[in-house]
Amino acid sequence: MFLSFFGGTKIVTGANYLLETGKRKILIDCGMFQGSKELERKNLDPFPYNPKEIDAVLLTHAHLDHIGRLPKLVKDGFCGKIFGTSATLDLTRLMLKDELNLQPQESDLSERESLFSQKDLEKTFTLFQAVEYHQKIQIPSLFSQSSINAKEEIFFKLLDAGHILGSAIIEVFAEGKKIVFSGDLGNQPTPLLRPTEFPSSADYILVESTYGDRTHPDLLQRKDLLEDTIEEVVGKGGVLMIPAFALERTQELLYELNELVENDRIPKVPVFVDSPLAIHSIEVYKKYERYYSKEAAYLLRSGDKIFDFPRLIFTPDVNQSKRINDTPPPKVIIAGSGMSTGGRILYHEERYLPDPQNCLLFICYQAEGTRGRAIQDGAKEVEIFGKIVPVKAKIKSIQGYSAHADREGLFKWLYHIKSSALIQKQHQVKKIFVVQGEEKPARALKQLIMDHLGVEAVLPEYGEKVKI
Repeated sequence: MFLSFFGGTKIVTGANYLLETGKRKILIDCGMFQGSKELERKNLDPFPYNPKEIDAVLLTHAHLDHIGRLPKLVKDGFCGKIFGTSATLDLTRLMLKDELNLQPQESDLSERESLFSQKDLEKTFTLFQAVEYHQKIQIPSLFSQSSINAKEEIFFKLLDAGHILGSAIIEVFAEGKKIVFSGDLGNQPTPLLRPTEFPSSADYILVESTYGDRTHPDLLQRKDLLEDTIEEVVGKGGVLMIPAFALERTQELLYELNELVENDRIPKVPVFVDSPLAIHSIEVYKKYERYYSKEAAYLLRSGDKIFDFPRLIFTPDVNQSKRINDTPPPKVIIAGSGMSTGGRILYHEERYLPDPQNCLLFICYQAEGTRGRAIQDGAKEVEIFGKIVPVKAKIKSIQGYSAHADREGLFKWLYHIKSSALIQKQHQVKKIFVVQGEEKPARALKQLIMDHLGVEAVLPEYGEKVKI
């Protein structure tokens, strides 16, 4: 059996892993590269394998860096099944439709080749097959069953990753071995979703390493920090801008703002959600209360509308978005994208970054090469829509809103798997592949694993193929 790495290695984005056993070929995720222009150009490259030979794709969750190239895969000949939880598939539909409709917003992107068409998208959706957590599913073959022997049969099971709605850890069973793909692990505890689950054992593990070299010091204080930031900006009569990913970060932020408003902990100011994708995603969140934490489920049963509170204003269309400018400060604007690489947040940053009364608050991870990372690192000016914009607004970050587990959370998850496997005396952990992280956090997590777990840990290179 062989495992190949075509993304998510030493970089955060573009997760894409190929598992081969006999005649069977299974993809785990098919993500889009995001961040620098060099990375984004990789999305147009041919796949390093033949999409026509892939039996199935297993999805961990619906972020673009895990699902963004699915229609290109179909365009290039893939015709197998695409498996994910019901919520993941619903959110994937929204994300891919949004990606297709996105028009280049900056002159340097105007010549970007289209990655896929509406026809490719529609065909992709016909291949979706929903799977619930904890079901053991046999992966069908594109070839006749008579040509597949028992040793080549592959099963998989999904566990709750606690990262975003419907996110999954994938356990794959093949040739008597168990391979665990972490996907993205949640930052626990989260107020909206259930806790991250722990696999009982594994022979091989692929683990993300986004925050493999640090902890989230303000995890338990994040709501207080949010309250303090809002009070500070409102006190100055300014505008608080929050770049936020449409999935999970926006919904989680609204959940906590709802509590702050209901308990009169923040001033009564307009809160705009200026992201059509986030607004549409909320409707999906409302469908899947069974994935919520006990606290969130209790609030819903008691009649609390957790995504609705006084002076919360949704602006799905362009004209409504433009009218945000007519509302005088103080005000709060939550808009995509989370790394300030596109979306409506750019219009607000262009308008409000030059004013020191205002504040730009980062609650999402900012990848290398993104505009958000440059601002977070102290850039005095940035280019937006071909115009140089001075950065005079206050820049703040709250790490506790990260959707990713930190160093301690990742180690705890790995330690539990190894310990549980020892107790059960099966599927002992033989090797851990550290992926989906910039080089510094990835190396730090690798060293932590080797020092304290006593398991071989490696950082696979892009395109590397290993026998397991």
